[in-house]
Amino acid sequence: MTATPHPDDPASTPGVPAIALVTGASRGVGKGIALALGAAGWTVYLTGRGSAGDGGPLEVAAAEVSARGGTGIAVHCDHRDDAQIAAVFARIAAEQDGLDLLVNNVWANPDGFAGFSDPFWRRPVGDWDSLIGVGLRAHYVASVEAARIMVARGRGVIANISSFGTRGYLHSVLYGMSKAGLDKMAADMAVELRGTGVSTLSLWPGIVRTEQVLALGVEDIEGFPIAGAETPEFVGRVVLALATDPAIGDRSGATVITAEAALDYGITDIDGGQPVSHRAAFGGGAVFGIREEKEL
Repeated sequence: MTATPHPDDPASTPGVPAIALVTGASRGVGKGIALALGAAGWTVYLTGRGSAGDGGPLEVAAAEVSARGGTGIAVHCDHRDDAQIAAVFARIAAEQDGLDLLVNNVWANPDGFAGFSDPFWRRPVGDWDSLIGVGLRAHYVASVEAARIMVARGRGVIANISSFGTRGYLHSVLYGMSKAGLDKMAADMAVELRGTGVSTLSLWPGIVRTEQVLALGVEDIEGFPIAGAETPEFVGRVVLALATDPAIGDRSGATVITAEAALDYGITDIDGGQPVSHRAAFGGGAVFGIREEKEL
């Protein structure tokens, strides 16, 4: 299945800029997605923490999006604050004709790497505030704001960056809870968005070669070789293909494994490689697949 331009979709019409918001895009997967969209000529709003004009990673990432041929716009936002999230969408609504794509990617580590090595009863309950408060609640808030813009226009895609941690144990109890919540959120939002022209997805990348992962200096994570891991831009290429697919509505509510979707769309990684799906290692695919049409 290959994405083809759709005459009614500004996200795939030559000469018509598409508008995206990628949260948590100063580095890692978020930055890779923003870069892939920029290379396709999109206008991309990137959020991250920091101060405007600080020349930090977020503003560097936005400049790289522009250098790829798109328009990168850095918006400093603390996603723990609902008002700041709402302000991002208010700015987009004021500056653009609409919003074609929201990628919910922002995420926060628990304090200290022990959050992923110590069992839950030895960890502070406050870990909830990062892994659930930012890793799930902030995505819900952003999705509400995005849907208000998208439904009024009759089109748009809301995509969550989730994880195989929904299917099998990965990292920690709270990590798995947050990712399972993202998948269920996409599935149930799709039910309520049916007929609006707005689609929702959850994505499961495999191990990704982010700056943080490479800095660890390890050869594998959870038994998966780093050398064969996906790059952040590979995830971005898959997101771009999904967002510009005229049949995206058929996938609405589903959880999509990025390595498998890449095969559907004929996508390779930036080095020409073909990352493999971790489906077998985690005991199967997504909990929420392509939905069947049912009367509400």
